[in-house]
Amino acid sequence: MNLWPQGYALARHAEIDSTNSEARRLAEAGERGPLWIMAERQTAGRGRRGRSWETLTGNLAATLLLRPENTPAPVGQLSFAAALAVADVAAHVAPHAAITVKWPNDVLVDGKKTAGILLESGTDAQGAWLAVGIGINLAEAPEGTEFPATALAAFAAPPSPDEALTLLAARFAHWYDGWMSGGFETLRAAWLARAGGLGLPIRARLPNETRHGLFEGIDNNGALLLNEQGRITSIAAGEVFF
Repeated sequence: MNLWPQGYALARHAEIDSTNSEARRLAEAGERGPLWIMAERQTAGRGRRGRSWETLTGNLAATLLLRPENTPAPVGQLSFAAALAVADVAAHVAPHAAITVKWPNDVLVDGKKTAGILLESGTDAQGAWLAVGIGINLAEAPEGTEFPATALAAFAAPPSPDEALTLLAARFAHWYDGWMSGGFETLRAAWLARAGGLGLPIRARLPNETRHGLFEGIDNNGALLLNEQGRITSIAAGEVFF
């Protein structure tokens, strides 16, 4: 059965600087998408907050170029759609492992990070575009990372990057369609059902401070809800550690 979602194109590269950079170049050249861009190797892959992202052999590096129009909410909420799609892939490959999501857009397998998600956007003569960059540790995981990392190969025979992308594209299209028709609540409910650490102590590292409290979930805009000694505050951007 062909899972590839209807209407989505695919561009493959043996080597490229960054699939997100290629998405930007194509958007600025007039590409409308939706187009998945995948690469066997990235020479300048990047993650959130300007970090580098290493694409090891057998892992997936891909970016979806979209031009979302008439959207029900800010397109940044699609980071939750991406996390849910990655979680679906991980659950398919390793059905007996604990698959959880960590705010804002990490996917954990048995408590270790297995994917990175980076959204970038811009505008040009044709309007707004969005690049949804996703890297999944299928065969190998990097060492010495701040948050412990793992690969799906530690739990089951991993799919090839092509097989993983086919499933990822299908699951992202599912969550994207749900968001377009039902708004963020569709993603929020599904994300909370997979969220790890609900009600437990966390450390939230913000650009200029670190705060401690209990993880109470996310609000209707996707912001983190932090319970600081009974006072609930929302955090729009940051990093969470259990």
